[in-house]
Amino acid sequence: MDLLQSYRNSDMEEDKDDDASPPPPTNSDPDPDASPDSSPVRISLPSKSAAPKVDDTMLSLTVSGKAHSVAHKPIDPTQHLVSFNPTYDQLWAPIAGPSHPYAKDGLAQGLRNHKLGFVEDANIGSFVFDEQYNTFYKFGYAADPSKNSYVGDVEGFKNNDGISVYNIPQHEQKKRKLEKKKEMLEENEGGDQVDAVELENPASDTWLMKNRKSPWAGKKDWVQENLTEEQKKYAEEHAKKKAEKDGEKEKGEAFVDKTTFHGKEDKDYQGRSWIAPPKDAKASNDHCYIPKRLVHTWSGHTKGVSAIRFFPNHGHLILSAGMDTKVKIWDVFNSGKCMRTYMGHGKAVRDIWFSNDGSKFLSAGYDKNIKYWDTETGQVISTFSTGKIPYVVRLNPDEDKQNVLLAGMSDKKIVQWDINSGQITQEYDQHLGAVNTITFVDNNRRFVTSSDDKSLRVWEYGIPVVIKYISEPHMHSMPSISLHPNSNWLACQSLDNQILIYSTRERFQLNKKKRFAGHIVAGYACQVNFSPDGRFVMSGDGEGRCWFWDWKSCKVFRTLKCHDGVCIGAAWHPLEQSKVATCGWDGLIKYWD
Repeated sequence: MDLLQSYRNSDMEEDKDDDASPPPPTNSDPDPDASPDSSPVRISLPSKSAAPKVDDTMLSLTVSGKAHSVAHKPIDPTQHLVSFNPTYDQLWAPIAGPSHPYAKDGLAQGLRNHKLGFVEDANIGSFVFDEQYNTFYKFGYAADPSKNSYVGDVEGFKNNDGISVYNIPQHEQKKRKLEKKKEMLEENEGGDQVDAVELENPASDTWLMKNRKSPWAGKKDWVQENLTEEQKKYAEEHAKKKAEKDGEKEKGEAFVDKTTFHGKEDKDYQGRSWIAPPKDAKASNDHCYIPKRLVHTWSGHTKGVSAIRFFPNHGHLILSAGMDTKVKIWDVFNSGKCMRTYMGHGKAVRDIWFSNDGSKFLSAGYDKNIKYWDTETGQVISTFSTGKIPYVVRLNPDEDKQNVLLAGMSDKKIVQWDINSGQITQEYDQHLGAVNTITFVDNNRRFVTSSDDKSLRVWEYGIPVVIKYISEPHMHSMPSISLHPNSNWLACQSLDNQILIYSTRERFQLNKKKRFAGHIVAGYACQVNFSPDGRFVMSGDGEGRCWFWDWKSCKVFRTLKCHDGVCIGAAWHPLEQSKVATCGWDGLIKYWD
């Protein structure tokens, strides 16, 4: 009964709990979670999380503090991207903080004067610094430049009375004075009375005699006495010999000038000179042809022939420069013999050049002399020398400047003389090697020079300043240059076995479309030349041949085997249409038609 009663009490308690609960929902407001009448009763359990609870108060404070610091810190000047909107103060804030001495963009990079940073200059002299430095290492104390005091061993400073290594103590000075006085007394015993004023004067003999420590002790200034007649004579002779010796060094070698005439007579029955051109000679070279056969050979030089020149405008004579020190002139039209020999050089003759009328000519030799000859009589009018070897000689082509001589020397200079006065009037000194050629262009207002420095330089006549400098890495030395008959082009014999063409206009450009090759001239200054009508280019080569090219097509037209050895010179007759002269190192001059 008691058990039933307990069940009954528990049922009643449950009914009370049900009465206290809210009424069930009606059909007008159905609960989506409510189970239908037919389904079993669902029991809803509270949701639980397995993650521990985190206190995010500090996190929110950190985030807000970081945002605040970003918004107020200065911007890095090296930064290219800003992830927030900076304020005006941030943009214009000065750069703050230390800078690394090795930083590329740091402030110290530009100011650094030492590998470890910036060292300020102190207002202290090098002598004072050395004095204090050595004093510290010897006595243990030194002056402090920042304030009027000493650092280091203060006791030692007091004991030494603050002297430095460069100061002599007072007692040491007294000791030295006593020793010096004692020495003076010992020296003066038994001698003359010494004047104290003279003793103190270093310029006096007394001071020199008594000051034993002086390197000038006992020495007096030497005063030159009057020379005797014998001494004067010897001095004059010595000065004269020295001047002669210096003059020999400066000038070329002296050689007796001689000449020999080989013709029958100097003048013909009408009184005309042997150098007078024939009156019936007329130009017939409007249309030139290539020579085919040998018509004459001139032999008279005992060594090689270095250059040949036809008589200007007429070509009835031909001048030759030989390595046997002689210059010879040969007849072309009549006898074909040597007319005169000019002997005035001590060594091989390098170059020759006629004046405009042919009455005079220049010769340049390896004896360092340039001689100006009278063609008819063989007399030497003038001799010029700078003590250097002349490689090329030219006269100004203008009729009113036939007294102006230009010579390219071995000392890199082009020297200009006035033949009448014999004085050097100008020096053109810009080349870096020996000068090889001088060629006048542009109505003789300018001239072009080539040199061993592998360059071409253009000069205004009379002005020693280069107006055009031509030098390329591919260029070689050009020992021979010739002007085209139309005066618009320069043919340059390049030592890389080709002939290059340069314009004589303002820019002096290389004509890349015209190039003449096929011959072998490397190492030889073979002369290049043109036919009078400009249709053909000609040149000798190192194998004894003479080459002819067509000017327009640049093709080889013909080659002639002319000499045994080098064919060094080739010249076209100024009046004939197919006559050519060549010279070689075999000592022969050949005439071709």
